[in-house]
Order: sequence, then C-alpha cells, then structure tokens
Amino acid sequence: MPLYEVETRGHIMIMWAEDTDAARAVVAESYPNEEILRLIKRPRDTWVISKAALGITTKGKLDPCTTARECLAKAEGDKVHAIRLFMHEKGVDLDQARKAIESNMVMGW
Repeated sequence: MPLYEVETRGHIMIMWAEDTDAARAVVAESYPNEEILRLIKRPRDTWVISKAALGITTKGKLDPCTTARECLAKAEGDKVHAIRLFMHEKGVDLDQARKAIESNMVMGW
C-alpha cells in the first residue's frame, strides 16, 4: 500500500492508502473543514524527518530529544517553562529551545 503525504492549512498527514481518492477520503472524514493544499505519493515506504531541519543537532553527550522530554516532564507540560528549562540546560537561544520543545510536544513526549 502506498504512503501518502497530505498537507492542509493546519496539518501534515502521513498515511497509507490504496490510492489518491482513498487518501482524500481519510482527510475529508478526519478534517472535513480543511482544504487539501498538497497530496503526494511518497516514492518510498518510509517517512524521515530531519532533526537538522528542525534546528536540533546532536552536539555533546546529551540527546536534545531526551533533554527536551525531561524539561517537558519537569515543567509538567507547560511549554513556556519547558523552553526556559531547555535554554538553561543546553545553553541555546530561545528559537532553538522552542523548536526542540515544540517538536517533542508534537511527538507526544
């Protein structure tokens, strides 16, 4: 079954579907008020998200994802507090910390 990438104004969805019509049907059922901006069949059966594209690098011993998740846990899910903790832990600027925390929130820390 092909892997599809579907983008709406509010979401990017990755899904397996029999064909383009089936992928459109999933979006229509899940997000009936959202217009499909882009729908493409992925060339492979894999989806990769680049940490570098998110502004997350693996310099040093600690994995930024682990650190971000620890900061989120300490902050009990409070994003702003978690960002401050991450900035303190990693010595990064506000934008780098925000990207790390938000990307880990999306992953379901």
